Amino acid sequence: MSTINLSAIYPEIILTCFSLLILLMQSFSTPRFKEYYGYVSLVGVLAALAFVVMEPSSFFAQTVVYSFNDMWVVDNYARFFKLIFLLGTGLTILISMKYLEDEAMQYGEYFALILFATIGMMIMASAGELITLFLGLELMSLSLYVLAGYTRVRMVSNEAALKYFILGSFATGFLLYGIALIYGSTGTTSIRAVAASVGKYGLYSPGLVMGMAMLVVAFGFKAALVPFHMWTPDVYEGAPAPITAFMSAGPKAAAFAAFARVFMEGLPALQMEWTWLIWIMAALTMTIGNVIALVQDNIKRMLAYSSIAHAGYVLVAFLAAGELGISSVLYYLLTYTFMNIGAFAIITALSGRGEPRVFVRDYQGLGFQHPFAAVAMSLFLFSLAGIPPTGGFMGKFYIFSAAVKEGYIGLAVIGVVNSVVSVYYYLRVTVAMYMEEPSSVREAEAAAPIFSPALVIAIFISAYGVLSLGLFPSSYVAIVKQSFLALQ
Repeated sequence: MSTINLSAIYPEIILTCFSLLILLMQSFSTPRFKEYYGYVSLVGVLAALAFVVMEPSSFFAQTVVYSFNDMWVVDNYARFFKLIFLLGTGLTILISMKYLEDEAMQYGEYFALILFATIGMMIMASAGELITLFLGLELMSLSLYVLAGYTRVRMVSNEAALKYFILGSFATGFLLYGIALIYGSTGTTSIRAVAASVGKYGLYSPGLVMGMAMLVVAFGFKAALVPFHMWTPDVYEGAPAPITAFMSAGPKAAAFAAFARVFMEGLPALQMEWTWLIWIMAALTMTIGNVIALVQDNIKRMLAYSSIAHAGYVLVAFLAAGELGISSVLYYLLTYTFMNIGAFAIITALSGRGEPRVFVRDYQGLGFQHPFAAVAMSLFLFSLAGIPPTGGFMGKFYIFSAAVKEGYIGLAVIGVVNSVVSVYYYLRVTVAMYMEEPSSVREAEAAAPIFSPALVIAIFISAYGVLSLGLFPSSYVAIVKQSFLALQ
């Protein structure tokens, strides 16, 4: 029996306290305090981040802490993902402040829900047991369902929330059925105990394989993998721009965190059964995401299909497994957080109240009217396309190197071809910004201020992350390798 160790959940406790504090502030303070909700939540994120980085030791020490009867694990793997979640949450809060002010929707529950969703992600990363994993996923999902429809005066936002809720409920059902089948086959829901049962007794039953397949469906939905991606473009388009940024980074990383822990740590003995399935899903996810993104005029929908394609790239590294494979998953998800949230920060600034300007044509002439926004957007798009010297290039380099090393040369070739295809629709936006005349509406609004200090800080942090990951990858690689060792 593991001892109860409250220090293992300090970051989650901190975020919970700040979430409740924000709700209390809204209930008992005057409306003039509504502009402080974002700053209070940001303080909570920074405090939780400090505990993740400092406790119980540095990333370079292989300290693993099991607590709450082995339902909770704190290792470098979990801590690295929590770092990604908190970075994404902090950036989302920064880009949300001006958006909520413009939309006249500065309510405390917005930031409280973001923090609750982050807590759910962190639970998923540290879950040492399948029921704990389910609780984290549901806390994250329920918060996101509400946030997707937060701008309730827009019908497209209501539609996004409804679609996400209905399809997400089906995915939850698959997860629970998968957990039930695994429990019925092994007699336990502990991830380590499942691995021990399968390895020791050589358990191999249709129920266990079916449970594994249902977990693939559930994780595939949350990570937007083909063929479980149908919700992504509509939800990304309808959700508020900052929430779209949040959903594209944190929940996707949480899904892969749980996916890798369950399959690499809990079901490695069934690798031959799930390898071929992951191969097919990776190839389809990369290809379908990039091909459909080619014809999108709405930038939010374009980046939605782009996020599907990027999930396919991550799945290639997941399939490669090994030190280089899982390390490249961690590296790429960190890079993706910076470059995708950075791109959506620019979209948030330019879209306007009600988000009427989210099409490629709305970016015509932006390079001359708002040079800072155009340069930053170009940097993030270049990184998404995998153009050096950005973090996106290094991330794809590590992913395809891992695939080749493990013998998945065909899949690596498919990934490289898809990466080349993606350059077209990313550069299409850059061409519009620098090589096309602005529309009359854009000319009239050229002098209008579009940035707030918080938004500028978020863009600078994202740009720094993209460039540092591309120019100085060695220090990050050392950290992700230490995080991979925790899964062994």
